[in-house]
Amino acid sequence: MNTALNLVNVTLEYPDGDSTLKALDNVNLKLAAGEFLSLVGPSGSGKSSLLAVAATLVRPTAGLVVIGGIDAGGLSEAERTSLRRDRIGIIFQQPNLLPSLTALEQLVIRDHLRGKPAREATHRAAALLDLVGLGPAAGKRPHQLSGGQRQRVNIARALMGDPAVLLVDEPTAALDHDRSEAIVRLLRQVTDEFGVATVMVTHDTGFVPLTDTVAGMRDGLLSALQPVSPALA
Repeated sequence: MNTALNLVNVTLEYPDGDSTLKALDNVNLKLAAGEFLSLVGPSGSGKSSLLAVAATLVRPTAGLVVIGGIDAGGLSEAERTSLRRDRIGIIFQQPNLLPSLTALEQLVIRDHLRGKPAREATHRAAALLDLVGLGPAAGKRPHQLSGGQRQRVNIARALMGDPAVLLVDEPTAALDHDRSEAIVRLLRQVTDEFGVATVMVTHDTGFVPLTDTVAGMRDGLLSALQPVSPALA
């Protein structure tokens, strides 16, 4: 399988008074297309920093960030923005949907910003909403959707480009168990169907069996990836 995400000797440091805080400490991570990783660890361990670096939102102090074979370190800011828009899907804990737009419009505007024709964007958006089970709710605005439905719109929106990588930050934090399981199963489905490399930060280890591998973080250090037993259907 092709490598979709490759972090090589990534270190991220921040000034901290007279000293330096090391948020990431020589992190190495390689994920193949279609691989689903659970990333677990206590608060402050570096999980969010890893997602920010992998999303090209933050430049590492040292090391390489390679997305779909493209070295992000050698790109200009404009090129990094294009890479992030076209090849990286980011799913935050809060969906951050625009209140005035319908579910369909939330997706279409993403492609509009990428310069895609409106008809093509609308067709793809409708197909993605069908995929995540929200076809009948395409005309609803965020206040008319449940928390789980808003997160499904968030997932569909992240797939509007041609992502090589999905970066998911605590997608079930505000949901009950049943809705949380449905969201993680949906992430499993889109990982398989779209062949993306998915990194899911989670505190709920009960959903780890729905993923392929698991790794832990502590004090900026990433443990080796371990395979997990597949979940029961």
